[in-house]
Amino acid sequence: MSPSLSSSPRFFNPLMLWADVGLKTHEMLLSSGSVIRMRTERIAQAGLAPSAADLAEFQLMGQEKLAAATESGAAMANQLHTTQFALVQRALQQWLIGAAALLALITSTDTEQAVTHARTLGSAAARSAATASQLSSASARIVQRGLKPIHAKATSNARRLSAQA
Repeated sequence: MSPSLSSSPRFFNPLMLWADVGLKTHEMLLSSGSVIRMRTERIAQAGLAPSAADLAEFQLMGQEKLAAATESGAAMANQLHTTQFALVQRALQQWLIGAAALLALITSTDTEQAVTHARTLGSAAARSAATASQLSSASARIVQRGLKPIHAKATSNARRLSAQA
């Protein structure tokens, strides 16, 4: 990813991240459908006497799926390890801070104390909302990382097989 693309606001907006995931998934599904159709036709045409090129293509199908699934799993595990756990810990910590602030507000004995505790609760709520947004963004990035190798293989196969046809 280029520096200008990674610093773009869309990569910090959870809605845009999830929209990107949806778009890539759609593109991958269309490419996969095309590849499945072309390979099924090839298998049907090869019949009981496939050529050496047919056998090589059929073997490639399994190898590619295994390689893409392995790369996808490793990418998601890596992204999960680097971001998700820290954000979940922060979200839990902020939830506890918010609960303590709410309890303090409820048990306020005078107006001045209530105003101070209400401000503290408002700040805790704002931090919790920001962390929830970051948690959603981190989840979308995990999905993006997992989808990337599968998307790349499906779209490259669609282009390669279309060129051969």
